[in-house]
Amino acid sequence: MSLQADILVLLPELTLAIGAMVLLLTGAIMGEKSAPVISWAAIALLAVAGALVVTGQTGGAFNGAFVADGFSRFAKVLILIGAALSILLAEEFFSTIKLSRFELPVLMVIATLGMMLMVSASSFLSLYMGLELQSLALYVLASFNRDHLRSTEAGLKYFVLGALSSGMLLYGISLIYGFTGSVEFGQVATAIFDNGVSLGIIFGMVFLVAGLAFKVSAVPFHMWTPDVYEGAPTPVTAYFATAAKVAALCLFLRAILVPFPDAINQWRQIIIFISILSMALGAVAALGQKNIKRLMAYSSIGHMGYALLGLAAGTALGVRGVLIYLAIYVFTNLGVFAAIQAMRRSGKAVEEIADLAGLARTSPKLALVFSMLFLSLAGLPPLAGFFAKFYVFLAAIQAGLLWPAILGVMASAIGLVYYLRLVKIMYFDEPAPAFDGEIGIGSRAILVISGVFALLFIFAASPIITAADTAAKALLP
Repeated sequence: MSLQADILVLLPELTLAIGAMVLLLTGAIMGEKSAPVISWAAIALLAVAGALVVTGQTGGAFNGAFVADGFSRFAKVLILIGAALSILLAEEFFSTIKLSRFELPVLMVIATLGMMLMVSASSFLSLYMGLELQSLALYVLASFNRDHLRSTEAGLKYFVLGALSSGMLLYGISLIYGFTGSVEFGQVATAIFDNGVSLGIIFGMVFLVAGLAFKVSAVPFHMWTPDVYEGAPTPVTAYFATAAKVAALCLFLRAILVPFPDAINQWRQIIIFISILSMALGAVAALGQKNIKRLMAYSSIGHMGYALLGLAAGTALGVRGVLIYLAIYVFTNLGVFAAIQAMRRSGKAVEEIADLAGLARTSPKLALVFSMLFLSLAGLPPLAGFFAKFYVFLAAIQAGLLWPAILGVMASAIGLVYYLRLVKIMYFDEPAPAFDGEIGIGSRAILVISGVFALLFIFAASPIITAADTAAKALLP
């Protein structure tokens, strides 16, 4: 393809790259007073990128290193929604604590650029380039509240463990290159089809999966998640839980299903193993949590286990289930973290689960939305979360993974306990002091959208299911 055609394919990413540099220069020149303007400009920039993704050209770019197709389009739209709404939460968060830092929206835009490159990667080199661009920005975001000990500790832990996972990922890529002679996904698949799955390729896949499992916080590479979720500012945690998780899981799908379709019997065992462990740990470890952000971290680990079950199916139906899961997961978690951000007393954030006591009497509307979103995450019908798990379990059963699906249902039943415990605390415990009554317009909008989405998904599911089906067929035609 010509350079002009390559640029057209990557126009959304180029728009974000140029826009991020303009925002950075603007902030450097105007100083901290420009933070609100830069935040809204970043949201507008992400909206423009989203429009370009939806209406943009499909095809390959740069000799097949990147590909824009229906799968990447679906993933990018979810990533951009998560990023834009996280920046909106961040603007309200920092204005509430009277602290303006223009770097945060710029870092989120740069990380989002890396995520968009990741999900369009069709080569292990471009995969790694996008992954590291995202990761370098996320390391800073995790420790963004530099005057807070827990935030600094979270960023350091994430950086050290992230460097370790990147090393494992690169070692896996080097083994795959050594035994197939290529880093292009299509050529790797051809080499395996022609020559079979050698021991070296199996080792390469193990290290590759280990590196990718860290990015989605799957067991046993989940250690960083509770500390980062607790230590990072709430909007940054929301960004980690939505946009970052969508990007990492969609990268996982492409990096496993496209290069290794003829090695499914080898990598499926690994995915099933980490999926079951993640579902089990996410259900059990959350039971004893007292901090709500740490609880959401273990909830996230469990949900990634459910989603990985769709990957283990190795079919277009499984990919569709994962994409539907991610769409529901993004909207639900944005609402939860908007509600967590509203947990403030005397201008200070509170994060203990005990602080929710009697919320139904002090703030009934917030308690209702909180409860609805928690029960959706638990997977209770007819809320949206039920359909997320239904499509994943359906794909797993049709792929012959009956026992993993049964174990997933059991883990979901255990997880229901701690979600119901939260509802019980809000509705039946003696009321704690009321939260501050002021909730920003943006947070209110997110809460309403998330609540309506969770409650009425059953009536408007068709467009999302159709889009997910189209995206899955683009990845596995």
